[in-house]
Amino acid sequence: MRLDEFLDRVRDRGEFHSDDEAEQVSTAVLWVIASRVPPEEAAALAADLPAPLDDALRPERGRPESFGREEFLRRVAQQTGVRPRTAEWDAGAVLSVLAEAVPRERVDRLLAGLPADCADLFGDPPPRPDRPGGTPH
Repeated sequence: MRLDEFLDRVRDRGEFHSDDEAEQVSTAVLWVIASRVPPEEAAALAADLPAPLDDALRPERGRPESFGREEFLRRVAQQTGVRPRTAEWDAGAVLSVLAEAVPRERVDRLLAGLPADCADLFGDPPPRPDRPGGTPH
């Protein structure tokens, strides 16, 4: 997915005023993800994202930190200067677009590295190709 398309979707879902605001929030969310997942997973995710969003996933931070949803949202809020409830909305906008922008297996591995209670921030998963309409057989 191209940068302009990614930011347009984040801007629309997050109800941001501009692509600049959507980019700032996207960068903040990705930065927090990079501190939570192993460096190799962050690098693999970065490879699937357009520049400059990929840069937020590249800083060398050593071993991943272990923290839950509340701390995840607190860190996003700290990065963006908003309340945790607003950070939850913002993170949902970014992560639901991320789930569409990268391969499904990358999303699955990312979800495995994040707290289980963060899965809803990624929105509804896209239908699986082997299950038309996403319904189980």
